[in-house]
Amino acid sequence: MSVYTIHVSGISDATTQQHLSDFFTFCGKITSVEYEHEKHTATIHFEKPSAAKTALMLNGGTLDGAHLTITSDQVHHDKDDGAMHHEGHIDQADKPRAGIAAEYLARGYTLSDQILQRAIELDQQHGISHRFLSYIQGLDTTLGAKALGPEKTISGKVQETLASATQQAKAVDEQKGITKTASDYYARALSSPFGLKVKAFYTSTSKQVLDIHEEARRIAETQKHAAGGAPTGTSAGVVSAAPPISPAGQATLTPATSGADPTALKTTEAPAVV
Repeated sequence: MSVYTIHVSGISDATTQQHLSDFFTFCGKITSVEYEHEKHTATIHFEKPSAAKTALMLNGGTLDGAHLTITSDQVHHDKDDGAMHHEGHIDQADKPRAGIAAEYLARGYTLSDQILQRAIELDQQHGISHRFLSYIQGLDTTLGAKALGPEKTISGKVQETLASATQQAKAVDEQKGITKTASDYYARALSSPFGLKVKAFYTSTSKQVLDIHEEARRIAETQKHAAGGAPTGTSAGVVSAAPPISPAGQATLTPATSGADPTALKTTEAPAVV
């Protein structure tokens, strides 16, 4: 099986291998991490070239207070595997870069506007993957058919008129129990009063840095309600769904398995990427 490799240097003494895995998991599934702590370097292998390309997007950022240099000996090309059924699993590496950047922010990391702009430009240059577009469109259509009838989309219904959007979304949700049974953020978000805006964010390459911050707030708010708790941290004005810092004032971090969905990742006082 092919692996797609990046090299990271300038790593902080405070950074652990788990920190590296947790951080780069947002880019896509990691197959292995080789961390040479004394040399402050690491080599990270991804399952997909698009994941490595996303990681390179973060070059020049900082992690645990140290500036990272992220390079690769390979040229990584986005590989679109074509359309997929909407009920299938969507890989992290198939998501738009702007969406991945929003997930970083929602989990308490700080990304500079320069990196956010880089994410937008990558989406504009390479487009949104057919797999992801198929997933979002299929989800929207299926939710609409279940709640409203054939050939209806849930995002279109709740956004028919701005004034009544919130009331309509709540009524549809209470009647059909969509958010109670939704398996992921996208189903919940499409069923919200902002469904049409959420769909546009993930299916269009025309966006600005502020749009990423706005989506990050939606992700954090949705996760907060799903968990039944209150937000506990902020990052660049974005509410974080992270657990509270311990009474002793020490930040804690719940490790995540490499390749796990970062939307399930929980961190506190996340390292900054600027």
